[in-house]
Parts: sequence; C-alpha cells; structure tokens
Amino acid sequence: MYTGVLITFLDVLLVVHAARTGRFMPWGFVILFLPGVGALVYLAFALAPEWLGSYGAQRARRSIAAAIDPSGRYRSLRDELRVVDTIAHRNALAEECLKIGKPEEALEHYEAILAQPLGDEPAFSIGKARALLMLGRADESVSTLDAVRARAPDLHSPEGRLLHARALEAAGRAEEALDAYARASRTFPGPEPRVREARLLERLGHRDQARSIAEEVVRSLRRAPRHVQANEREWYALARELTR
Repeated sequence: MYTGVLITFLDVLLVVHAARTGRFMPWGFVILFLPGVGALVYLAFALAPEWLGSYGAQRARRSIAAAIDPSGRYRSLRDELRVVDTIAHRNALAEECLKIGKPEEALEHYEAILAQPLGDEPAFSIGKARALLMLGRADESVSTLDAVRARAPDLHSPEGRLLHARALEAAGRAEEALDAYARASRTFPGPEPRVREARLLERLGHRDQARSIAEEVVRSLRRAPRHVQANEREWYALARELTR
C-alpha cells in the first residue's frame, strides 16, 4: 500500500516538474502510462544528464575525486608538463602543489616561470610569495610582494592584498599588518581579513577593538544567505570565539 502511494506521489511530482520545465511532451505521457518505470526513465534520461553537466555537479565530482585521490590532479598536471612545458601548464601545477602541501616544488615552478621572458606577471610573483610564506620565509614573501606593489600598487587581486597582510604579520610587522588587513577587507569577498585583523588585535592586547570587529562579522554572517554561511563557517566560528 505504502509503495503504491509513494510511486503515485513520485509520478505526480515528476509530471508537474516535466510540465513546468517544458518537457511534458513526451515525458509527461511516459510517466503517466508507465507508473514507476516511467519516473525512473525520466530521471535517468532527462534529469540525470542535466544534473551531471551542471557546474555544481562538476564541482562535486571534482571534490569527490580529490577526496578519494588527493594527488591525482597533481600527477596528471605533472605528466602534462613533461609533455609540453608551457607557462600555463607550469602555473597550474604550481597552484596544485600549494593546494596539496608541496610549497618547495611550487616555489621551483614559480621561479622557473618568472625566469622566462613572458613570465614576469604579478600573479606569478604572488604565487611565489604564497609558497615562501608556506615555507616560513615570511621576510622573503614580503619582499616579493613589495616588488609587485612597486609595479602594480593594488597587488593585482584581493587575494594578493590579503597575502601581503598575512606575510607582514608572520614577519613580525604587526602594525603594518593591521593596516594591510583593514585595506584588504575593503575588496576581499569574505570576512577572512577582518577576522585575521581581530585575532591580531587580541594578541596585541586590544581586546575591546578585536571584539567589536568580531561582533560585526558575526552579525553580518548571520544575515547572509545559507550558502555564504556554509562557505565561511570557519571564519564565523573564529569570530564567535573572539566575542566571548
């Protein structure tokens, strides 16, 4: 009995979906005249290809693949570079090295890129600075980014400005880092610069100021859409800790 009700409910739901999405001809009739089976056919041949081809589905598949084999993309990019050594291939491999915790190799690739006639781009220098920071070479990271700023004052991207602030903090230049975090927060698409600024303020003993910034971040994220809250849950949790 319950199975029949469930099949009927599913059929009605999918007939309505087919009608609303302009698929009633022929899928509506397939579902109606083949109870249960028609619904499965509709799901398999009409909806599944659409879902699997969507950006969200592709992103999900990449996430699953990365979880199963974290170094799979790294090996693939490394093999591609061995076949054709281009700036694009080497940059993609360097970025992947940073993602999977191979900063030494990433640094080698970025230095190789920057040594080429067409490789002197701010983005590649920023990548090199990221690798240096991950290796604990904060002073060199700051110097690399300062050189970029001399040619591109906006550091090329919001990520570059945030990286500069992080490098300054790691190098022990706290006051400069606070100013850099404040500037980065104006363009960075997320609360990370503000939370990092608040954490640094607390470490410096400015607890009231740190709490004020953290409370502002918490209020903002509570009003944000759910997908934003999900993406920023790490920084939300850190901000909440600072409000206590």
